[in-house]
Amino acid sequence: MAGSTHTVSNQPEPLTEYDVYGADRALVEAVQRHLDPALLDEAHGELSALGRSAGSAQLQEWGAQANEFPPRLRTHDRYGRRIDEVEFHPAWHRLLGKGVAAGLTSAWTRPGGHVRRAAAFLVWTQVEAGNGCPLSMTHAAVPALRTDPELAAEWEPRLTSTVYDRELRPAHLKAGVLFGMGMTEKQGGSDVRANTTAARPLAEAGAYELTGHKWFCSAPMSDGFLVLAQAPGGLTCFLVPRVLDDGTRNVFLIQRLKDKLGNRSNASAEVEFDGTWARRVGEEGRGVAAIIGMVAATRLDCVLGSAGLMRQAVAQAVHHCSYREAFGGRLVDKPLMRNVLADLALESEAATTLALRLAAAYDDGGEEERALLRIAVPAAKYWVTKRCAPVAVEAAECLGGNGYVEESGMPRLVRESPLNSIWEGAGNVQALDVLRALRREPRALDACLMEIGRSRGADHRLDAAAKNLLTELGDLEGVEGRARRLAERLALVLQGSLLVRFAPPEVADAFCAARLGGDGGAAFGTLPSTLDLAAVVERARPVE
Repeated sequence: MAGSTHTVSNQPEPLTEYDVYGADRALVEAVQRHLDPALLDEAHGELSALGRSAGSAQLQEWGAQANEFPPRLRTHDRYGRRIDEVEFHPAWHRLLGKGVAAGLTSAWTRPGGHVRRAAAFLVWTQVEAGNGCPLSMTHAAVPALRTDPELAAEWEPRLTSTVYDRELRPAHLKAGVLFGMGMTEKQGGSDVRANTTAARPLAEAGAYELTGHKWFCSAPMSDGFLVLAQAPGGLTCFLVPRVLDDGTRNVFLIQRLKDKLGNRSNASAEVEFDGTWARRVGEEGRGVAAIIGMVAATRLDCVLGSAGLMRQAVAQAVHHCSYREAFGGRLVDKPLMRNVLADLALESEAATTLALRLAAAYDDGGEEERALLRIAVPAAKYWVTKRCAPVAVEAAECLGGNGYVEESGMPRLVRESPLNSIWEGAGNVQALDVLRALRREPRALDACLMEIGRSRGADHRLDAAAKNLLTELGDLEGVEGRARRLAERLALVLQGSLLVRFAPPEVADAFCAARLGGDGGAAFGTLPSTLDLAAVVERARPVE
C-alpha cells in the first residue's frame, strides 16, 4: 500500500505528561521519612504540582528552547553606551520564574524548608538544569550574608522571595532578587587565596572600591554578587550590587560569556571590576569564613542536581525499554538489559537517598548534624557528581541510536552530566576537604560513624565495608595520595547504610553486593544474576 513504509511502529511515546515527583518512589519515600508528618500533605501537594509541571510537554519544550537559543552578551547599546546586559530566550525567563515561585530560593524561611526544597530542586533539574545555577546561588547566599546581621536583614527577604523580577533596577525597588558569585580568578582557580582583585576602603563605613578580574562569574545577570577580594586586612568577602541605590549601574564589565560544553542555557562570564562599589560582608581577612556557608550549600545543590540528572536519565531509559521490543519481546524483560537498568537504578536511588538525608541535616541544625554535614557534603559531592556522567552515557546507550539524537533529550543530559563534578570545587578539592575535616574536626568523623553505625548488623557486606573504612581512617600516613579512595569509600558506606535501613530489601541487597561486596564489575550491567533485578527496575519505572 502506498505510504506503508512510513508507518511508525515499535517507537515508544515520549515520556511526558506525568508527575516527575510522584513517579519517583525513592524521592517520595525520602520526603516522607525526613519531613514532619504535619507538613507532609502540604509538601506532597506542592511537590506533585511541581512534578506535573516538570513532566509536561510544554515545559520540556521550554527546556529545549532555552538550550537551543543560549544567552547573548550585549556590551553596548545602539548609541555606544556600555550596558553589559545578557539577553535570554523567553523560555529561560519562564522556567526561572517558575523555579523562584516554587520556593527554590526560600528554604531558610519555612519549616522543613531544606527537605522540601531539595526534593523540588531534584525535580526541577530534570526539566532544565541551567536555571538551577541562579536558583542555587540565590539560595546559598543567605548563610553567607547572615555573618553580617545588618546586611542579612536588608537582603534576605528579597533573596527568599517567590517573586521573579528580571528587570535591572535598584534592589530596594524589587520584590525579589537573584544572586551570583565570583571567586575564581585565572591565576588561582580553586586557590582563592591567590586572588589579586583589590579592595580599597572608602569613606563610607563598610564600603569599598574593587579593581580586578574574575575568570568565572556565575549568573552575571543577577542583582547582586558575593565576591572575594584582597582588602588591607586580607582576603575579604564583598557584596557587589548590580545597580546602585540611586539607579545608576555599578561598574560591572562583562568581558565575554563562556562557551561551555553543557549548561548552555545559563550564562557564565568573565567580568572586570574597575572602581566597582562594594559592601564588606563580615570582617576583613575573614573572606573564606564568610563565604564558606554559601560554598557548602551550593555543593549540596551539586549533589541534588546530579541526583536529578541521574533520575531523569534512568527514567528515560526504563521508559524506553518498557515499550521498545526486540528479539521477540520487550527490552525491559531481556535479562541483560534488565541487569543494566537495575544497575543504573541503584546508582540513582543511592544518590537521591543520600542527598535528601543531607538536606534533612540542614533542617535539623543541631550540633551533631552540622558536624555530619562538614564531612558528608564533600564526600557526597565528590562521589555522586562523579557517577552522574557514566550513568547518563549508559542510559543514552539503552535507547540505542535514538539516544544519540538531540530530539531524545539524552545528549543534553550527557553534556550536562560532568558539570556538577567540576563546579564548586572539582574532585581533588572535595577529597582534600574530607581530609581537612578528618584532621581538624574530629566531631565530624564521630557524627559520620554514628550515622553509619545505625545500620550495624543489618548486612554483613556493609559491616565489612565499614570495618575496612575504619582501618583506612586509622592510617593517615601519606593519606593525601589516597584521598579520593577515602572519599569514595566514605560516600559508598554512607549510601549503603541508608539503603539498608530505608530502601526495599531487593535494592539494599543489590547495592551491598555490587558496591560494597565486590560482586559487580566496572561497567553497568554486571550485577549478580541471583538478585531480584526485576523488582529493582520496576521500582525505578516512571509511573505513579
